[in-house]
Amino acid sequence: MQYKWVALSNTTIGILMASINGTITIISLPAIFRGIDINPFTSFQYLLWILMGYSVVTATLLVSFGRLSDIYGRVRLYNLGFLIFTIGSILLSITPNKGSLGALELIIFRIVQGIGGAFLFSNSAAIITDAFPYNERGKALGINQIAALAGSLIGLILGGILSVINWRLVFLVSVPVGIFGTIWSYTKLKELNKPNRSEGIDWLGNLTFGAGLILILVAITYGLLPYGDSQLGWGNPYVIISLIAGFALIGAFIYVETKVKYPMFRLELFKNRMFAAGNFASFLRSVAYGGLMIMLVIFLQGIWLPLHGYSYAETPFWAGIYTIPLMVGFVTMGPISGWLSDRYGARVLATLGMVIVGIGFLLLTTLPYNFSYPEFALIIFFMGLGNGMFASPNTASIMNSVPPKHRGAASGMRSTLQNTGQTMSIAIFFTIVIISLASTLPSALANAVTQAGAPQLASLMQHVPVTGALFAAFLGYDPVKTLISSLPPQIASSIPPQAIATMEQRPWFPTAIAPAFMQALRTAFYISAIITFLAAIASALRGKVRIVDGDPNANNGR
Repeated sequence: MQYKWVALSNTTIGILMASINGTITIISLPAIFRGIDINPFTSFQYLLWILMGYSVVTATLLVSFGRLSDIYGRVRLYNLGFLIFTIGSILLSITPNKGSLGALELIIFRIVQGIGGAFLFSNSAAIITDAFPYNERGKALGINQIAALAGSLIGLILGGILSVINWRLVFLVSVPVGIFGTIWSYTKLKELNKPNRSEGIDWLGNLTFGAGLILILVAITYGLLPYGDSQLGWGNPYVIISLIAGFALIGAFIYVETKVKYPMFRLELFKNRMFAAGNFASFLRSVAYGGLMIMLVIFLQGIWLPLHGYSYAETPFWAGIYTIPLMVGFVTMGPISGWLSDRYGARVLATLGMVIVGIGFLLLTTLPYNFSYPEFALIIFFMGLGNGMFASPNTASIMNSVPPKHRGAASGMRSTLQNTGQTMSIAIFFTIVIISLASTLPSALANAVTQAGAPQLASLMQHVPVTGALFAAFLGYDPVKTLISSLPPQIASSIPPQAIATMEQRPWFPTAIAPAFMQALRTAFYISAIITFLAAIASALRGKVRIVDGDPNANNGR
């Protein structure tokens, strides 16, 4: 077998494993919390960190690891990533304790996985770029990115199946793949570009960048937690201070990178129009698109599926099934767009892809909450096509625009911007939805319980935490039973049995919150459409680039 296919298949397995890990955890959270005997609604911070901690750690480390790979070898650090990720999976599957300590162990072990994932993500594109000639990189990177999205789909389905059997299997499933991939990568992958060990490590740059990005992403995470009388934590002094300190450190980092001899973040690469435009378009795309999946899953689990007869215990699994068209669209277009970009360039394909995704967001705003599934499936398939049209051509154009000695750093920079944008996207979606629901959901629930025959609950519904109702649906809990079980005994005993029977009917809660939630989603989708069209403009502004390691007349910026 030619080495390029060995490199592609191994990095594809690595990306597949890492992406499965992301969504399998999301869909399995109810079983995980039951397994460690903790109530997510009284320990919301654990829920949030198990959900977002992995991406925070990965985003923080990608640039540093990419730069280290240029110095010590991409394959060496990629192999180490496989090993660390596998160790993290083993630790997660044997989490020894329960309660708050068990939740803390899960968070720590997820961080271990995140470190391994950062090594994998920061080096896979660089290894593929090294192994393939310029006129085949789009196709190869397209296959690699299809694996990433296919892994997200497989994770949703696997999580729905394995979590029913035993929550530990959710993490254990990665172990045999990790062991096989680790052995294969150590025995088959080889360095094609000599590491430049004469260059030193930018310790000050690593420190300021890592600390700054961690502070910003931690602040974004805690901004989603209620604070005082507010449904969100953006007014929390610690969140404000963390944001200010984080941005100050990032500013200091940019200054440091202009002064040190061997910078970790190659700012001079942004002088290359192709590199700058491609990364900016990728960042905007991640901000617009990164939170879409989790919002669709919440909407399907909390509203659409219960309205169509699915029990809350079943909705996590079926939400994954019903989002398959989004993945199919990406998988259909990914390799085709990569192949076309190898021949005709990235600019038109990537720009058109973002236009299609933006139109898809606008089409989602036209749907009623009790939509016809074929119409919904067609729209998200359409969006998947657009996303697939953008991803591999854009990545190939970025990687083709940098010299071989900087590919590790460039890959890390690209992945950092992409992962940071995705984390920001989740926070933006949640913030928009929670702010919108905070103004409409309490009165909607108060009216609904009054009409159901329990007016004594109306005043209590005015103070229901939006995050509690939102995450009850997201985690597959029956929100009504969750709310009633938390009532004081004297109030719960005063509710007429007929009113309880009415409220426990499956369509009652989704019907009560659906108009408010759909209004919130439409606002988020409009904002995402605007950001996506800005990504299209950024993509269209990419110029022509000479590929320095292949045919000197080759041109990937057409």
